[in-house]
Amino acid sequence: MFERPETGERTVLVHVYFPEGTGQEDLQEFTELVRSAGATPVATVTANRAVPDPRLFVGRGKAEEILAAVRAQQADVVIFNHTLSPSQERNLERLLSCRVLGRTGLILDIFAQRARSFEGKLQVELAQLRHLSTRLVRGWTHLERQKGGIGLRGPGETQLESDRRMINMRIKMIDRRLEKVERQRDQGRRARARAEIPTVSLVGYTNAGKSTLFNALSGADAYAANQLFATLDPTLRRIEVPGVGPLVLADTVGFIRHLPHDLVAAFRATLEETRRADLLLHVVDAMDEEKLAHIEQVNAVLAQIGAGDIPQIRVYNKIDRSEIEPQLEFGEDGLPARVWVSAVTGAGLDRLAEALCGHFHGRQVHGWLRLPAAAGGVRSWLYTIGQVLSERVDEHGDWWLEIRMAQRNFDRLMREAGGDCDFHPADSAAIVAGTAQAS
Repeated sequence: MFERPETGERTVLVHVYFPEGTGQEDLQEFTELVRSAGATPVATVTANRAVPDPRLFVGRGKAEEILAAVRAQQADVVIFNHTLSPSQERNLERLLSCRVLGRTGLILDIFAQRARSFEGKLQVELAQLRHLSTRLVRGWTHLERQKGGIGLRGPGETQLESDRRMINMRIKMIDRRLEKVERQRDQGRRARARAEIPTVSLVGYTNAGKSTLFNALSGADAYAANQLFATLDPTLRRIEVPGVGPLVLADTVGFIRHLPHDLVAAFRATLEETRRADLLLHVVDAMDEEKLAHIEQVNAVLAQIGAGDIPQIRVYNKIDRSEIEPQLEFGEDGLPARVWVSAVTGAGLDRLAEALCGHFHGRQVHGWLRLPAAAGGVRSWLYTIGQVLSERVDEHGDWWLEIRMAQRNFDRLMREAGGDCDFHPADSAAIVAGTAQAS
């Protein structure tokens, strides 16, 4: 076994081109991933194959070429831009005499560096352990002896079995801790649901500018940098959008091609914020030449976690790097569909607010609600959820509240309030009568 690569280690990159439709990966993105892990690429070896070699992933001749690059550059680690089987990793390490990582191991290493919260660290450790459990190798064989003779009888359990048992015990313990964290998150979601505050989740390909946009909208200081997976731990903030009221804005981990299944499973609690959101802001790097492919990758992951049917507004970010003007486009259903903004300069954020307003107003009720003086609890609840735009009191002491709220919340209000209140749409002539009597 070789030690895990540390920051600044010299790295040889290996990228194999396969026929279209058989798991193509992007070489430039791979290089950025390696740099994000803190390694220093010193050589890149490419190859063309129809299918991976079952023993070394690449052919024997290409493996010798990689070995020559390792020796010439005095490299410490070789990283493949592909998923390697446990046997392929061991065979390559034996041939190259250095540490070998696949794409999954590389992404796990980056996540381990980025995790800051208790939950994030647990999720990364869980993904690492699940990945490691398939890559245990035989070691400490002197403890496994079953030969006869004094001093030659081992404990019976092989070191491999012992390692696997300890890993499984640790996985179970982390699962229990994450279940507790998930219950706490559920409590927060239930509290927001009781207050009827919609949740808007930022999703998108990694390094599309989600955290910068999150900071611009919420005034938070979440970490943002021009690197892949700069943000790992989810962040939630309550924001006020003119004409909409309070929203909960959630910043989540960025997606990438072929996001490891272990990560998707480990981050189920984090991704639950996305799965239960009322609206997704799909952030896209407007200047990225691969943006169409990245959009497809993000939608594929969303479908994988059960969020494929949630309404989306696509936000094209980073227009400050081009001549594109801020703009808002509507879909065939008449609802906002695409917005062009710059999270850095703030250009187009007013259009994004307009899009949010248009989206939620499409399913909202706007008008005047008359409440008797005895309905103070209903009035207080409306103010708590931030749905009151203005208020008047008429000569009879009744409240006239101008409200704007989701249709489902309005239906619930009318059921609970019963005959104690009257509602008049915003364009109703009854408003004139009601406000004419207001003091």
